[in-house]
Amino acid sequence: MPAYPAELVVETWTGAPPEASVRVPGSKSLTNRALIVAALAHGPSRLTGALDSDDTRVMVDALKALGIAVEHDRDAALITIEGCNGRFPVDKADLFVGNSGTTLRFLTAALAVGKGSYRIDGVPRMRQRPVSDLLQALNGLGSNAKSELGTGCPPVVMEADGLDGGWAFVRGDVSSQFLSGLLMALPYSREETVVEVEGTLVSQPYIAMTLDVMRAFGVDPSNRKNRRFVVHPALYQGREYRIEPDASAASYFFALAAITGGSITVEGLDEATVQGDLDFVDVLEHMGCTVRREAGKTTVIGGPLRAVDVDMNAISDTVMTLAVVALFADGITRIRNVGHIRHKETDRINALAVELRKLGAVVDEHPDGLVIQPPSPSEWKAASIATYDDHRMAMSFALAGLKIPGVTILDPGCVAKTYPGFWDDLAAVRTKA
Repeated sequence: MPAYPAELVVETWTGAPPEASVRVPGSKSLTNRALIVAALAHGPSRLTGALDSDDTRVMVDALKALGIAVEHDRDAALITIEGCNGRFPVDKADLFVGNSGTTLRFLTAALAVGKGSYRIDGVPRMRQRPVSDLLQALNGLGSNAKSELGTGCPPVVMEADGLDGGWAFVRGDVSSQFLSGLLMALPYSREETVVEVEGTLVSQPYIAMTLDVMRAFGVDPSNRKNRRFVVHPALYQGREYRIEPDASAASYFFALAAITGGSITVEGLDEATVQGDLDFVDVLEHMGCTVRREAGKTTVIGGPLRAVDVDMNAISDTVMTLAVVALFADGITRIRNVGHIRHKETDRINALAVELRKLGAVVDEHPDGLVIQPPSPSEWKAASIATYDDHRMAMSFALAGLKIPGVTILDPGCVAKTYPGFWDDLAAVRTKA
């Protein structure tokens, strides 16, 4: 990983608007899904374009601790993995997952289909991140898993002896990761499983992503309108799987074009993507940008920005990016239906409100979102931005510093969670301009 300073002063953009092409690293969401499925599969797999980040490293380290043969060539963005055919070789392990929600939830479900005694823990913030709905669903299928501290959060302790199948009920309004983790594990249940989603399912594109990875490895659950899923007993088959560039990471460069009035092309992402977060460019288009959608790439060209009122439930990982773009739009922006992001690396709604106000914005915080009244340029304020150990806070507010002088990002190294090279790639765009 790169060496990061304790704080970083963002240099404001001067000169002509940028015209550049970038290629962001592989999708974290796809990498961790593919790792779980490949680990459970029969035979070897090769994951090309794989992300190297804190979140993927804790997943790889956990799989190695469970006896899975994993080799990660970071320079080649290649992971090779020998599947365990549904039974992890190590039957007793104490696993550390950092602050990776995908690793926690996907591993918890995957471990339940095997046999052994396991404990999963993470950083202090992880002990505040909910997992009880997943545990309840697994226990209803024959598992024995619980929150060690009785908080409904990690550490998770489990006595695994496989899953029976049958009926499972999963709340959909806290995190789609509960459902994703369950779906990926269920082919190794002893009988067919029907999963019913209770309440409104958040971040639905991530379920489509999960199903796409499962199908790529040979298992095709039925899906009835994201309300009921049926998974039959089956075996994943190892294969070569290409991981797309991360659409959430791309949002920062699309936003850079919007804020500076420049033109940024992200290579490797187009409308054929399985990642819903590319729809972020549709929001920028409504705000006044021009979007060019071509085979193998997407380009955003900035223009005069106007405010939007938008439901971002389906693309909630880009809420923070849009909130910073709203600082430079004409009018009041409203972001709605994203209450579940309070349960992420930090309470993202509250964190956004606090830090946007530092820069001069008037922000109303609501249970499910934000209303942002941007400051005029004469009202811009220099500020040190707290990042709350949240990678998306750092990357989003770095964009604010391109226009507002005196923006300092505290703990810029938190980007290592999903995008270790972010600061280098941001500097490279400046160099190409």
